[in-house]
Amino acid sequence: MGRGVFYGWFVVAAAFAVTCMGFGSAYSFSAFIGALQSDFGASRGSVALVFSLAGFLYFSLGIVSGPLADRFGSRPLAVVGMVLTGVGLGAAGYARTLTEVYVAYGLGVGGGVGCAYVPAVGAVQRWFVRRRGFASGLATAGIGVGTLVMPPLAAVIIAALGWRDAYIILGVLTVVIGAGMALLIENDPQRRGLAPDGDPLQTAGRATQASGLSIGEAVRSGRFIGLYAACLVCSFGVFVPFVHLVPFALDHGIAPATAALLMGAIGIGSTVGRFGLGGVADRLGRQQSLLVMFIGMALALMIWAVAAQAWSLALFALVFGVFYGGWVAVLPAVVMDFFGGRNVSGLIGILYTSVAFGTLIGPSAAGFIFDRSHSYTVAILVSVVANGVAAAIMVGMLRVSRTKESTR
Repeated sequence: MGRGVFYGWFVVAAAFAVTCMGFGSAYSFSAFIGALQSDFGASRGSVALVFSLAGFLYFSLGIVSGPLADRFGSRPLAVVGMVLTGVGLGAAGYARTLTEVYVAYGLGVGGGVGCAYVPAVGAVQRWFVRRRGFASGLATAGIGVGTLVMPPLAAVIIAALGWRDAYIILGVLTVVIGAGMALLIENDPQRRGLAPDGDPLQTAGRATQASGLSIGEAVRSGRFIGLYAACLVCSFGVFVPFVHLVPFALDHGIAPATAALLMGAIGIGSTVGRFGLGGVADRLGRQQSLLVMFIGMALALMIWAVAAQAWSLALFALVFGVFYGGWVAVLPAVVMDFFGGRNVSGLIGILYTSVAFGTLIGPSAAGFIFDRSHSYTVAILVSVVANGVAAAIMVGMLRVSRTKESTR
């Protein structure tokens, strides 16, 4: 079993498909905003709340799906999650009121991605040690590819068939590709007679996967509290572009087809960040790299604050995507580094509740701010500050770590 392609890469491929279809479908929401506003006569803030509710669910449900994956395995949760996501998308296509969209999209996409994401990404962490950052980046690169492909695809389908058929088609694709690939996920390399990275089991020992802190020990630690605070603060701004970049571009006279491609530009940057920065973090230090991601996202959002033309918005989208992708890729690996593999999926799920609150508040608040002021300037500047505060928290964590190391 140890010969040929290391099975860990099949687990990575499955997680890639799960993140691609799940988040690709979720982040295509920006292509639907105009149609939903028009059909339901709704404000931008109330339509943005659809995404915020879904985002809150798919990040907060990791606190349930993560521990369940640690106990029962990641595969069944990932499969069920992808099916639920597809059903939610299809049900949104049949919605007759905005409230029904809230229920179908929020519970279906939010609940489905929440069920699948943390188990899939958590499983990858157990299969690698030396190349954990790269493997995690490759698995979560599905988010970048999904963001690159799905919003423009949705825009094309909406233009040709309408937003209802677009949701139904995306739902079918999610079930076929996402759930089908999720069947490849396995939790533990030991079941295949291997240790992480494909090493022979007898040379690596059997304690690797079981080692690590309990959930209670981890969440009470300063490291976890610092990570939680940094992710909570930054998330108020991180997901604003995923909802409002396309409407922002349309407000500035950019053609709908070009505006939809801006989400694809975030996807390109995100994919580059996950592939490139995940591997760089393995060499330079994953905690230090996480600090760089927060600083990079803050600087990118500053570009958005002054951008008004297609080229400058594309520049923002690419740069933001690189550092956003790096953040998503490095974060699960940092959790594994800090707390071990014993409860890695559960701890990632708990950590992502911080992102859930930011996702719930940030995009919808930006929409309501726009409804009152007819401008995104305040929302963008708040997003810049939020990522700056997250970077400051990481600087404090690094200083504490260095102090502890110097006193040993």
